[in-house]
Amino acid sequence: MKLIAGVDIGNSTTEVCIGAVGEDGTFRFLSSASRMTTGTKGTLPNVLGIKAALEEAMEKIRQPLSALDLVRLNEAAPVIGDTAMETITETIITESSMIGHNPSTPAGAGVAVGELLFLENIWKGKPGVPYIVVAGSKFSYEEVASRLNQRIPELDIRGLILQADEAVLVENRLNGQMYDGSAESHPGRKMPIVDEVRHISKVPEGKTAAIEVALPGTSIRMLSNPYGIATLLNLNAEETKSVTPIAKSLVGKRSAVVIRTPHGNMRENVLPAGEVVFHGEREVKINIDAGADEIMNALGSAGEIRDIDGQQDTNVGNMLRRIKTSMADVAKEHEHDSDIRITDILAVDTLAPVEISGSLAGETCMEKAVGIAAMVKTRHLPMQKIAERLEQELHVKAVVAGVEAVMASLGAMTTPGTKLPLAILDMGGGSTDAAVLAADGSVRTTHQAGAGELVSMLIQTELGLHSRTTAEQIKKYPMGKVESLFHMRLENGAMQFFEESIDPRYYGHVVLLSPGEMLKIDEDIPMERILEVRREAKKKVFVRNAIRALKIVAPENDLRKIPNVVLVGGSAEDFEIPEMLMEALADYRIVCGRGNIRGVEGPRNAVATGLLLSYLS
Repeated sequence: MKLIAGVDIGNSTTEVCIGAVGEDGTFRFLSSASRMTTGTKGTLPNVLGIKAALEEAMEKIRQPLSALDLVRLNEAAPVIGDTAMETITETIITESSMIGHNPSTPAGAGVAVGELLFLENIWKGKPGVPYIVVAGSKFSYEEVASRLNQRIPELDIRGLILQADEAVLVENRLNGQMYDGSAESHPGRKMPIVDEVRHISKVPEGKTAAIEVALPGTSIRMLSNPYGIATLLNLNAEETKSVTPIAKSLVGKRSAVVIRTPHGNMRENVLPAGEVVFHGEREVKINIDAGADEIMNALGSAGEIRDIDGQQDTNVGNMLRRIKTSMADVAKEHEHDSDIRITDILAVDTLAPVEISGSLAGETCMEKAVGIAAMVKTRHLPMQKIAERLEQELHVKAVVAGVEAVMASLGAMTTPGTKLPLAILDMGGGSTDAAVLAADGSVRTTHQAGAGELVSMLIQTELGLHSRTTAEQIKKYPMGKVESLFHMRLENGAMQFFEESIDPRYYGHVVLLSPGEMLKIDEDIPMERILEVRREAKKKVFVRNAIRALKIVAPENDLRKIPNVVLVGGSAEDFEIPEMLMEALADYRIVCGRGNIRGVEGPRNAVATGLLLSYLS
């Protein structure tokens, strides 16, 4: 009896399958295992993860690694995901023109316009002049409230800007009387108060400012509208046009300040993005700021791609060069840079929170960006080096045995209820493979850049998350909002009640419902926003890539000639991606669903299983 191992090296996980071949030619599957991929897919550091997965699978059948007779590896083309550029546009503010603010604890409500006046100079205030008072953190909240209470009866104080996180504490100590220039003060009027302004010393005293605080659960209206800013600050048409980037950056915020300076300049720059150059049957160039749709159209018009690079000394040119260099480093092919080629990219439009140049509180603005997943190949596929290293360390024969998409097709055939002709979509961490296995045994395959890792990158970028791990978790698990200690509102609107109290640490937070535990999202982002970004990211990557890949392998490039599609790979386990694909492919009357490899593995282990089946044939 021979023990054969199939090894599938993915961008995220390495999967193995062990089978036994009898002397009479009979075959049976014995065990399987998976481990995290060590190193970049298709490079020598993968050996560590392969050995760990093989050891786990052999332990299940109580056999040592030395009992293996043959290890069969898939051909693995590395796919490196990166961002094409930080942004395509940026907002630049000069001469302290703006505070685009969104603290978690503003106080009061409403809109106020007035001359900026520092608290230490409040004695200089003149009756009848509307003021917005500015207080640094050197003043305690009691002292701020005390000084304001002394001056409110005689001065027209319309609003307050604080450096410390003390808006509510100050508001609670104000006497509730605001002077508005008339003969009597008006009790009960709420003063808008913005706090947490980091660089308050840069606020220009004596300039005119507009301040707005929205009611809880709403966002500002006047300062997020260029015509609202024009109304409050008496701007002409040319000045109104120049504040449009500021208004855009304030959309959706709870509070904001816009300061008018005579020499202040607000502008939106288009960065020198550069051109992507596709070297295919035809050479096609496209500027990156044309957007993802135009980039992908240009890719399709270039025919079969030999290489992709970018215009020298531009953002996208440097980015693509960086990808090739990193691949040359891990492949140890420094002296043969021309051997490193990018054979496919997936471009998606996204928005990135970028800190505004010249802002006063570290404010960010959602700027246009393009995310790119790139498929990098070397002329000498590094898989052969992996096979040689495995032979040295395990003393077991190792061979590179098959193309990933073909092996996945063979593995998918073990899903109950399938028959030829069969199409598969293998959705992993870095790439999406598609194949059509015809009734006569012929196979058409394609290998496309872009999958789960690009989705995680988009989620992290658009939500401004500090941790990639959090983005991965958002991608994988559904959400809920803990609204009391005994119930939560799920993302689909349903309510879930609990007999025992929920941990108070989760109260008021959005949580991810992973198996067996809740994972709290530390960032203060509405659940509806997270849901929108997560679903859009998956549609941009998986739905677009699936249709692109299936059109390439379909007979006559006609999707309607594909009868059924089996989804395999790690991303096929996602709780919503298969349903998205079913909905998208329903327009072409394609039956689509998750695979169940060998009836026991679910959508995983297709390539490793296919490697064993191909040995039998």
